[in-house]
Amino acid sequence: MIIAQGAEAVLHKQENAVVKERVAKSYRVPALDTKLRKFRTRREATILTRLQEMNFPAPRLHKMDDKKMEVTMDFIDGKQVKEVLHSNPVALGKEIGRKLGILHANDIIHADLTTSNMIFGSEVHFIDFGLSFVSQKPEDKAVDLHLLDRALESKHHDVYAECIAAVRAGYAEGNPDSAAVFARLETVEKRGRNKQK
Repeated sequence: MIIAQGAEAVLHKQENAVVKERVAKSYRVPALDTKLRKFRTRREATILTRLQEMNFPAPRLHKMDDKKMEVTMDFIDGKQVKEVLHSNPVALGKEIGRKLGILHANDIIHADLTTSNMIFGSEVHFIDFGLSFVSQKPEDKAVDLHLLDRALESKHHDVYAECIAAVRAGYAEGNPDSAAVFARLETVEKRGRNKQK
């Protein structure tokens, strides 16, 4: 059963698992398309394995098939955070920030962190690591945090101010190097404002 379809992949639910199939793109040169999908499939599986080793709340990898371009992982039951954030923006914001801080302390960049890519059950789980990568650079971590900031302001403007303050407080708890990331974030935000002018 198809449960979601995005630009990169189709998600099928099979019992308590999700199969993520990266679909071919007709606008790409076939050899390049195959190489790119294989690379992203392998990288996502590697990230999910690292998250499991960290005991981080994310889908556990079941298997990876880089011929079918498929990643099979846990189905996380619950509601998307976008549906529940308004009920407790401070507590949820702090939890999101702390968990993002933990990711960054382990040099994992999510690269697509929105409240649609978080599931709330007994706690907040991060999902969809399809664009994720490993980096030690404060710049990449600051951009990740900035994208979350923009997503929160865009989709949750009514609770944005209190939520983003809680995200930052939680992030500082989760990442011992948060000061360097926050300093870089100021530069990233200035760049964004200059582009809008």
